[in-house]
Amino acid sequence: MITFDKVSFAYGTQEVLHEVSFSINADERVAILGGSGGGKTTILKLILGLIRPDSGKIIIDGEDINGKTEDELRAVRMKFSIVFQEGALFDSLNVKENVAFCLREYTKMSEEEIDRKVRELLRLVGVEQAMELMPEELSGGMHRRVAIVRSLAAYEPQMFLYDEPSTGIDPVNVDQICRLILDLSKDGKGFIIVTHKIVDALKVAERFLFIKNSRMVFDGNRNQLTNTSIADIQVFMNELHYKA
Repeated sequence: MITFDKVSFAYGTQEVLHEVSFSINADERVAILGGSGGGKTTILKLILGLIRPDSGKIIIDGEDINGKTEDELRAVRMKFSIVFQEGALFDSLNVKENVAFCLREYTKMSEEEIDRKVRELLRLVGVEQAMELMPEELSGGMHRRVAIVRSLAAYEPQMFLYDEPSTGIDPVNVDQICRLILDLSKDGKGFIIVTHKIVDALKVAERFLFIKNSRMVFDGNRNQLTNTSIADIQVFMNELHYKA
């Protein structure tokens, strides 16, 4: 579904990706690992066409998206459900209205149908009781779950994209978010999770990519990751106090 072919990207003079190549199928469970500012979130933005590479090709479902217009990219973006780290809820709308917004914007559902759908989605992630709360009244874990369910409201994605979904959340809520990520992928839909927390990635992913100094230095499974001889990854894992 997704192919990066020697993709490079820089913010000004700072190169964050250098000739990065990989292919990911729609049903795979993939974690992209690396330090902060290492290009992980940039990969998600490139997949969605929010930014364009300086060189290389990005192919989604067999089509090179680099030359597509904004209107054409909308069809590409609807293949994915994306939740960025900040959650991006509307501060002026309560939980119910945040989720209903997408349904009103992108569907022709009646208000009765919207109400029923919103309740169904909030029940799915265990936050139906919070539907009248404002975003600032939510815990970190609840905020993240509402952001996830809002991204599901208007359409059925082929694949999920998560940007640091466990950052700033207490351990109990981290486990809930990880279970939700797995639950949403039970019907064969895959995901890409971007994180700097190897422990959390190991809870959900089956394949692991590691970015270091703008380059892809590792692409392998769980056993290969925990037993790697690559010094950069060993140091990264030790810094997170992870023991294989």
